[in-house]
Amino acid sequence: MLVVLNAEAGTVRDLGAARVRGEVEAALARVDMDVEVVVAAGKETAAAIDAAPHRGFDTLVVGAGDGTVSYAASVLAGTDIVLGVLPLGTMNLLAHDIGLPRDLAGALAALRRAEPVRVDLGTLNGRPFHGVSGLGFFSQMALAREQLRKKRGRIVGWLIALLRALVRSGRISLEIEIAGRREPIEAYAALVTVNAFDAQGLHRSHLDGGHLEVLVAEDRGALAKIRASADVLVGSWRGNPGIHTFTAERLTIHARRRRAWVATDGEVTRENLPLRYAIAPRALSLLVPPEGLRARADAGAPDAETLHGGPRIGPG
Repeated sequence: MLVVLNAEAGTVRDLGAARVRGEVEAALARVDMDVEVVVAAGKETAAAIDAAPHRGFDTLVVGAGDGTVSYAASVLAGTDIVLGVLPLGTMNLLAHDIGLPRDLAGALAALRRAEPVRVDLGTLNGRPFHGVSGLGFFSQMALAREQLRKKRGRIVGWLIALLRALVRSGRISLEIEIAGRREPIEAYAALVTVNAFDAQGLHRSHLDGGHLEVLVAEDRGALAKIRASADVLVGSWRGNPGIHTFTAERLTIHARRRRAWVATDGEVTRENLPLRYAIAPRALSLLVPPEGLRARADAGAPDAETLHGGPRIGPG
């Protein structure tokens, strides 16, 4: 097992790299497995992840935020190497979905009991990601958070980033293409998720449903934008008439511009349009604690019409 800890992750900075490394080594040590722990920053983090498949490791555990975890998932996609996650970043959406506690000791204890499960990934222009990808308001929010990450506290920085994103995100003329059919909409944001965030608290009940869900926030004015943005961020968007959702296995987002900022699992990149998304069913082997598996099963499957209905874009 190779454990890569991102020295720039929030928990590592807060507790100190030496302490985190010591707790990880003590918790994951096993007589039947060699465990190597690496603390890295910047390009060294990516290099350590890249090397894992070539060094003969069976398991790669990444202690970081969603962006670094997403990069590791892209490296291991389509292989039999198992990915484990330690939620040391800010949002930790994937760790939350599989039931990992937010504290380091609890997450390590859960990771010791975890079992490999095949889960879906999405792809953006051919590159895998594990959770969410968005443009418009969502990319502006991620850009603002990145700019404020080291200057403000997490809560204050998040609120300032929200205000900046609301001001900076303007109207975008989009066309959503599914199976050759293109639907135009004037929007200020679009978000693509790997399976539906269909449970309370921005949580996915299934990671192997085999579909993408798309949220398009229609531009209905400033007050509607504020309400819709808040609804998305707290996970209550399904009752908002200005937010349209639909599912697909493959879709393309067209716009009049040539390039756009896109936030994918918390990392912002400048992408050429159109944006081509697809689902990669069960492309990743992921360590999931038994209690996480039970929670997903107890949550139940989403309504069949929600998962398999056609696109519903525009008023009504």
